[in-house]
Amino acid sequence: MIKHPRRVRGYRGSLEQLAKNIGNMSYDQTLAFVGHLADDINRQADADSSRGRKKLASKLYSAARKLYESRDSLILAWKISEPHMPKR
Repeated sequence: MIKHPRRVRGYRGSLEQLAKNIGNMSYDQTLAFVGHLADDINRQADADSSRGRKKLASKLYSAARKLYESRDSLILAWKISEPHMPKR
């Protein structure tokens, strides 16, 4: 398995289509995805930091923080839209 593949394994569509598919999910699911992505970027930053790659780790930590901020905004959007969503 490639350490940093150029495609999402098992997904045949484009990255643009993947982004649209994720963006079209209910906000609670989209925010969960963004949170998981932030967690993984943070994990990678930890690994790079432990390998002495401080400059790379710093940029990854910054990206993770911004993803967490995006997730927090989506939480607020979900709270606004949830009452209007069909019950499951």
